[in-house]
Amino acid sequence: MTKEQLIAAITDDHQEFIGLMNGLSDEDFTAQPIPQKWSNGENLAHILQSTQPLNQALTLPKFQLKLMFGKSNRLSRSLDELVEKYRGKLAEGGKASGKYIPKQISIEERGELLSKLSKTIQKIGSKLSSFSEDELDKYILPHPLLGKLTLREMMYFTIYHVQHHQKIVERNLALAN
Repeated sequence: MTKEQLIAAITDDHQEFIGLMNGLSDEDFTAQPIPQKWSNGENLAHILQSTQPLNQALTLPKFQLKLMFGKSNRLSRSLDELVEKYRGKLAEGGKASGKYIPKQISIEERGELLSKLSKTIQKIGSKLSSFSEDELDKYILPHPLLGKLTLREMMYFTIYHVQHHQKIVERNLALAN
């Protein structure tokens, strides 16, 4: 994907997720149809917790990104290759940890979470536009499950990740009804 396609996909997919979350009844937002799994509200919080560090990283000057995380010594994987690697890690038992595990979310928090996510995604798109196509493949960021990813790969992950959690929310809704 080109930079413009990445920005459009990140924006569109997150807006679709935001629309879904905004349209849930209060009961569906807080429901936890599968014991030991996140509620739909907690899925929203997790997506926000996952995108905020990316937004912060893109705020750093490029020389600082290189200094902190290095630069890539390989070509970026395709979206399909990245998704395959992520699914493999999940199949091996990989899951969110630490600051990426959401606390219990109340209905009163929905509006603020949705607003923050919308603003965060808008900022990511804006900041991403300052990178060249080559820089998307040059700079790397750490991912807690996948290791070092190029910026392009991190954008691919961000796109797939919100789609993955949208499917979880849709599954939750189907189970609840």
